[in-house]
Amino acid sequence: MKKLRILLADDHTVMRTGLRALLERQPNLEVVGESENGRETVALVASLGPDVVVMDVAMPVLNGIEATKTIVTQRPATAVVILSMHADESYVMRALKAGARGYLLKDSAAADLISAIQAVSQTNRFLVPK
Repeated sequence: MKKLRILLADDHTVMRTGLRALLERQPNLEVVGESENGRETVALVASLGPDVVVMDVAMPVLNGIEATKTIVTQRPATAVVILSMHADESYVMRALKAGARGYLLKDSAAADLISAIQAVSQTNRFLVPK
C-alpha cells in the first residue's frame, strides 16, 4: 500500500512533534518533513513533493493562507489542510479561497485530522462540523 506523504507546517515545535507521533502511527501515512514558517513550507513542498500539507494559519515570515496560495499555484497536486485555532468563518473562507481543501480546528479529534488528510488526498473537501 502506498503511503500518503505528509508535510507538517506549524511554528510550534511541540505541536509538530505531537502531530508527527499521531500520524506516524497510521500505516498509510508518512511524515516526510516539518517546517516552522510559510516560506520554508513552500520551499519544502517544492523539494519534497508531499501529497498533503497540514498547515497552521498563523506562522512567521509567510502566513499559512499566503503559503497555501503559493503551494496550490506551484504544485496543484499537493493538497493543503489548514489546522488552526481560529473558528471564525472569515478564516475558513480565506483558507478555502486560497486553495485549501480542508479546514480543522486544533481542538478537533485525532480521527478528524486523519479523515481530513485522507479526504483531501482524494481531491475531496473536509471541513470541521463546527
